[in-house]
Amino acid sequence: MCATHLKLDRKIDISLETCPMTFVLVRLALDQMEAGQVLEIRLRGAEPRRNVPLTAVEQGHEVVSITDQNNGESIILLRRG
Repeated sequence: MCATHLKLDRKIDISLETCPMTFVLVRLALDQMEAGQVLEIRLRGAEPRRNVPLTAVEQGHEVVSITDQNNGESIILLRRG
């Protein structure tokens, strides 16, 4: 299924947060979701852009897509494992 036609179950904006709070907030959101549900994360900065997907995969979740925006933000779609 194309990411643009994917049903989003939850969205969070952590663009104003810094590591390690970025993944703490992602983890809290994922913990409240059921397996297979999709979380949209809006973030800013190279460190969370790199670390959030890596840590999510290490914890058994799937990175559906990563889209970099012109404004310096990135949107990551994760499917809860």
